[in-house]
Amino acid sequence: MSKNSISYADAGVNLAAWDETKGRIGKLVKTTYNDRVVGKFGQFGGMFNVSFFKDMKNPILVSSVDGVGTKLKIAVETNTHNTIGYDIVNHCIDDILVMGARPLMFLDYIGTGILSPDTTEKIVEGLAAACRESGIALIGGETAEMPGMYQKGDYDIAGTIIGVVDEEKVIDGSKIKSGDVVIGLRSSGLHTNGYSLARKIVEERAGKKYSDIFEAENKTFGEVLLAPHVAYTPLFSAIDKGYIKGIAHLTGGGFQNNIDRILPSDCNAKIDIKSWMPQPIFKFLTEQGNMERDEAYRTFNMGIGMTVVVSQEDEARLLNEQEIQQFNPVKIGEIVGGNGIVELVGDM
Repeated sequence: MSKNSISYADAGVNLAAWDETKGRIGKLVKTTYNDRVVGKFGQFGGMFNVSFFKDMKNPILVSSVDGVGTKLKIAVETNTHNTIGYDIVNHCIDDILVMGARPLMFLDYIGTGILSPDTTEKIVEGLAAACRESGIALIGGETAEMPGMYQKGDYDIAGTIIGVVDEEKVIDGSKIKSGDVVIGLRSSGLHTNGYSLARKIVEERAGKKYSDIFEAENKTFGEVLLAPHVAYTPLFSAIDKGYIKGIAHLTGGGFQNNIDRILPSDCNAKIDIKSWMPQPIFKFLTEQGNMERDEAYRTFNMGIGMTVVVSQEDEARLLNEQEIQQFNPVKIGEIVGGNGIVELVGDM
């Protein structure tokens, strides 16, 4: 061989590391397979049997794609990678659940500068566990090693979810009217939004390290901020009964820019921010950042991860649904006449 010959490894891509990673994650991915998955791990494309759609009058596929954002920076700094998979899977589940769609399959993308089999395995451990818990097949993915694209230790992750709902059961907010009530389901923390600001406040304004103890919860800042995003799949017990009029997932844009997405043009949502108590981390962030009320509720979920709209007659019914008690459901507002906006009532 010529002394000038060059290999992929010389460019920074380690094929041996990929072979090791593939072997590790293959075992994890297979734990999510169900009898609808066709073929084996490692094919060029994932196959899924949808013959059960014949039981639906008019099946509609619902898809969504998202990422975790700069929450990843905290995961890298604290060397905690087994919760990030929960974040991306559960975030995507909630994005299609709001339309009444049941998740079927999930695909992931992981990009990094230098592939670490250990780190990748931990990420996929979270992905696979979240998929198993919600009955989803982790049907495909891509792991890309791209030297020069990321700083040492950094990586990015994105996920795509596909679900299905019968057209007659789609939840789109069109039946919402004045007099309806808004029920909030508690979040586990920041979920996957607002981290660029949260990191700035913690690191620069408060001068804290992620290894420092957040005394209000007796956990490190890293542990509190890495609390995994919640999957609200238990809400299907109520969705299946057909009385829910609208659901909003509080992601980027908070209250004002998510609840408005389900409001008819002649309705407003009036949210009483005194009707629940946000977790201590939100008080810390808003006080240390000297944040204005509207900015706080537009940036963070402030302790409410999902909002559900029902009629006054069904308020008690939803609040008493046994399956969602883990989310401490509480009435947080009402629907009034208006022009399709969200009104916040009360001071922080």
